[in-house]
Amino acid sequence: MSGPLTGLRVVELGGIGPAPHAGMVLAGLGADVVRVQRPGPGRLGSWGPADHLLRGMRLLTLDLKSGTGREELLALAARADVLLEGFRPGVAERLGLGPDDCRSVNPRLVYARVTGYGQEGPLAGTAGHDLNYAALSGALHAIGADPAPPPPPLNLVADYGGGSMLLVTGVLAALWERQRSGQGQVLDVAMLDGVSLLLQQFWSLRALGLWSDRRSANLLDGGAPFYATYRCADGGYLAVGALEPEFFAALIDGLSRAGVAPADPMPAQYDPSGWPVLREWLTAAFGARSRDHWAEHFAGTDACVTPVLSWPEVAGHPQIAARGTLVEIDGVIQAAPAPRFSRTAPVTPAAPQVVEGGVAEILAGWPR
Repeated sequence: MSGPLTGLRVVELGGIGPAPHAGMVLAGLGADVVRVQRPGPGRLGSWGPADHLLRGMRLLTLDLKSGTGREELLALAARADVLLEGFRPGVAERLGLGPDDCRSVNPRLVYARVTGYGQEGPLAGTAGHDLNYAALSGALHAIGADPAPPPPPLNLVADYGGGSMLLVTGVLAALWERQRSGQGQVLDVAMLDGVSLLLQQFWSLRALGLWSDRRSANLLDGGAPFYATYRCADGGYLAVGALEPEFFAALIDGLSRAGVAPADPMPAQYDPSGWPVLREWLTAAFGARSRDHWAEHFAGTDACVTPVLSWPEVAGHPQIAARGTLVEIDGVIQAAPAPRFSRTAPVTPAAPQVVEGGVAEILAGWPR
């Protein structure tokens, strides 16, 4: 056995963003994931076998607009456990591959749909990307330094945090329920919903009067000087996350041991009126020496001070190396499968493989 999802059969209908990322996560845990790609050159987000987001998957080319392609896809759906679909609402139905079509040949199928805005509502059929969904959820409003514009948070917030992770959670929940009912079901995963779910703590803080609508004015948005980043003498940066009083005390102690004189007077940690003084003091202290000096000085303490690493530096960090958090596949450094399992650890994933034998090759390994 290799991975806790060994034996799970998944079909992904060649999308971008959250659907292939979810497929990668499932494949990393042992699922047999077949990605059905359209004929012709790849679109943004997929470079075929060179795309390591598709690692561990098998790549199959089908023309879903043709009758033959449709029938072959339905043959796969008839034997699959899960189908991942990331088209705009109505597209799969027009292809004759919607939930009713696929579940008519396999009532146990979990048909998992992921879109930006969901299957209904005034924006359901509208194009968008991570930045748009983060904007409408309120998340983007809270990110970044005021008065600068909110920065694009890569595409981690909606595509992967609110999209892929919610998609994987929904799939596993539906599979668990299927054990009792014997029936599959249709999942409506909206990235907008997912980002809203990620924001639950902040909705709660706002209701309690503990979160301002102003950016860079709150505990977790860079407003608090003990939860922020600082430029060092060599141009590198430190991340300081000394939120709790005991961690803040360790931060102050560490600076004292480095010969940094305390602010006079030292503001109370949670008094926002003193934050400008505290920020000025920390800015001057960290700016006087290099990033690596401070990283070494605070190593092993509970001051929650870490270097902001560049991409080339990450793999060499002792914690990353000790955990095997990154792996090398075909000369490419990338993330290892996660999480860890005590008995059913997955093997290191392979690069995506093109299915040369077509649908027949897959069906031969997927007996009824």
